Amino acid sequence: MGRKSRAKAVKAANLGSRRPVRAGTVSPMRTVPPNIGRPDYALLGEPMTTTPSTYVKSPDVIERMRRAGKEARAILDSLDDLVRVGVRTDELDEWVHNETVRRGGYPSPLNYHGYPKSLCTSVNEVICHGIPDSRALEDGDILNCDVTIFIDGVHGDCSKMFAVGRVDEEGRRLIDVTRECLELGVEAVKPGRPFSDIGRAIQTHAEQHGFSVVRDFVGHGIGEVFHERGLSVLHYYDARNSMLIEPGMTFTIEPMINEGDYRAYMWDDQWTAVTRDQSRSAQFEHTLLVTDSGAEILTGPLRYT
Repeated sequence: MGRKSRAKAVKAANLGSRRPVRAGTVSPMRTVPPNIGRPDYALLGEPMTTTPSTYVKSPDVIERMRRAGKEARAILDSLDDLVRVGVRTDELDEWVHNETVRRGGYPSPLNYHGYPKSLCTSVNEVICHGIPDSRALEDGDILNCDVTIFIDGVHGDCSKMFAVGRVDEEGRRLIDVTRECLELGVEAVKPGRPFSDIGRAIQTHAEQHGFSVVRDFVGHGIGEVFHERGLSVLHYYDARNSMLIEPGMTFTIEPMINEGDYRAYMWDDQWTAVTRDQSRSAQFEHTLLVTDSGAEILTGPLRYT
């Protein structure tokens, strides 16, 4: 079956068994106590610094990022017992917001370019940046939760998938292959090699299993800046992604893998990205530190069931 025929078949199969995701009501933006340190965009919504002085981090920044990574992972994993049929995604956002503040951190997504929430919740055909709202999770949904914390002046960023209730075999296969794509991307991190090696490993594995790789959203440099301009981690192969990987770099790998067409379109909220054919999408994400021999996962270990 050709890619276009497969995409049509996937769309028909999915829409026959579930309703497309629709936006619910978004509650007011939550507040952060004044004693919590916050990034430069927290007040006005626009980051004042987008490019770091260097992509290679100092030992001090690296140590702070280790803590941020552990805190982000703990917050994300704390959702394990909360994600279930009937829970509203806004309830998950409230939990993540309160957990982040309780740990002395600022939820990095909050007011980043005006984003209204502390968590990204992407359900079924939503690829990324879904805004938590009044929609309740339904039996058979697949859900990505993306958590980032700003603490000690640096960001730690990670995400993972949740299977809500009774998810069908193809949905679980999509989740499993996406997790494997992340693992293979991490294995491809080697000092002196181009970033394109990461995309090659991910794209090869995804397409071997009949899935596609999203092009519109990529991994990014991270540290004192949330999204570092100039350091992009493509999850598909492109020889132009030729910057060499160096020890001390910190960045995310966050492959978004679709059942059908890789292309995306944006909702009117200018945040929620969904698949054009309404096939489902999955994502896992780690923040990494490049070592002399490979990668240290700052947001590990991944706990997934």
